[in-house]
Amino acid sequence: MTEKHPAAHNQHAHEKLEKNVGLMAMFIALAVSFGGLAEIVPLMYQAEAIEPLPGVKPYPALELAGRDIYVREGCYNCHSQMIRTLRFETERYGHYSLAGESVYDRPFQWGSKRTGPDLARVGGRYSDDWHRVHLTDPRAVVPESNMPSFPWLADAAVSADEVTSRMRALQGIGDPYTDQDIDGAAAAVAGRSELDAVVAYLQGLGKHVGPTYGTPGTGAPVDDTTQAAAPASSGE
Repeated sequence: MTEKHPAAHNQHAHEKLEKNVGLMAMFIALAVSFGGLAEIVPLMYQAEAIEPLPGVKPYPALELAGRDIYVREGCYNCHSQMIRTLRFETERYGHYSLAGESVYDRPFQWGSKRTGPDLARVGGRYSDDWHRVHLTDPRAVVPESNMPSFPWLADAAVSADEVTSRMRALQGIGDPYTDQDIDGAAAAVAGRSELDAVVAYLQGLGKHVGPTYGTPGTGAPVDDTTQAAAPASSGE
């Protein structure tokens, strides 16, 4: 009686797996699951990944409303909020992004595409007026921009009920909003437009880690008088 060669047996096993779509899908799902667990579980035990950086707090009412509008309008499709640890990125955008900055981002806005520039540290780079013009008519400040206009934001009022409800929901899942914060939300957004809210959100981004932008290689703050001429991508 002849024994089967181990190589032939292995080949048969491979063929059986490759020809069975269901079995192949199950093994792929298993491999992906183990890979994901290996990356995610250790982060749950690293304080720097789950604790906010000093000064990082839940978004104030107006900024929270602006963030929700930013998500609603799909801004994340063209703008990332994740500066990688690469020299050409830190020289242009500032300090690389840290996990503790995104603790209160639900969902996070890291993004995966940059038709326009990264916005992780855009706060303070431009004036409020610049942002208002840019959101209403991008080509008025960046002629080569392919960004869409959002003129309706100026005419739409921020909904106090939606902001209050959102803050209460976030409080329920652990964000440290106080009852006083929630009770004051309506007053904080009273008379404010959605354009005001988005500008407030953008101006608050990235102010927790050193200078937001600077002269390449130095980290020195950019002079306010030159901000409007600061380089941006063609998608801005």
